[in-house]
Amino acid sequence: MQGIIFDIQPYAVHDGPGIRTLVFMKGCPLRCAWCCNPESQHPLPQLRYRVARCTGCRACLSRCTRQVLTWNGQEIVRNFAICLSCEEKSCVEGCSYGALATAGRVMNADEVVEIVARDIAFYRNSDGGVTFSGGEPLVQSDFLYEMLRLCRERGIHTAVETCGSLPEEAFRKILPVTDLFLYDLKVIDDSLHRKYTGHGSRRILRNLAFLAREGATITVRVPLIHGITDTEDNLSAIVDVMHRNGLQRIMPEPGHSLGKSKYAEFGIRDPMPHQPDCPIDSYERALALFDRAGLVIETAW
Repeated sequence: MQGIIFDIQPYAVHDGPGIRTLVFMKGCPLRCAWCCNPESQHPLPQLRYRVARCTGCRACLSRCTRQVLTWNGQEIVRNFAICLSCEEKSCVEGCSYGALATAGRVMNADEVVEIVARDIAFYRNSDGGVTFSGGEPLVQSDFLYEMLRLCRERGIHTAVETCGSLPEEAFRKILPVTDLFLYDLKVIDDSLHRKYTGHGSRRILRNLAFLAREGATITVRVPLIHGITDTEDNLSAIVDVMHRNGLQRIMPEPGHSLGKSKYAEFGIRDPMPHQPDCPIDSYERALALFDRAGLVIETAW
């Protein structure tokens, strides 16, 4: 079983309990205006161009098999539509300075799990494990299931970060081999959720209710985007959803601008180029509201 991975990060401590390895998978059904991993959205490998590392040697131009790279006198110019469909990415081999790189590569499930299993001693000593992230891991649900199954066979604790906006069948498939769901709730109002992510919230809420009924272990994560998700109305609605589903554990995550530079590197328009980081007082208000609601707040593992 094969799929597309764009990063594997060992020794993570904020995406599930203990010391963990994060496996980042390509593809996502949402287009959140505040996304900090824009390279995760498209399911195919993409060319990354870091202009600050480019010396202007133009060796990549002769390597481009589709002749879609040009030089405008200052930097490389790409035809993104054609470049995205190229499977060779031979231009990357011609760059000696790391200005060009590929985000995403095809890997076998066995290959990924072998990398994850290298740190099994750390998982056992810290009650850690592996967390599959993205993008949205369930976009590649068959590939995800196979990796989860192989990890379960090795006794590795498994967690899946999800936006929830997939068919119920995908969740039903991975439920038996998933120890923890890190489930995002962004905006409860359906029309506002559609405005800021491209899809409504109803399927997300239905899938959350399904997992809760099935007894899944769930931590709800809330990205605090100033003026959008951190309003009192929205946070109160999230509390109501959790209470209705018998859920207690919540992790508010302050929104940040650390991924802003990546939009230009992948030729993607930034939907909110001037969105500020989450203010500390907004974060503290969210903590107080969740505490008053009797929720168990997880600020970090």
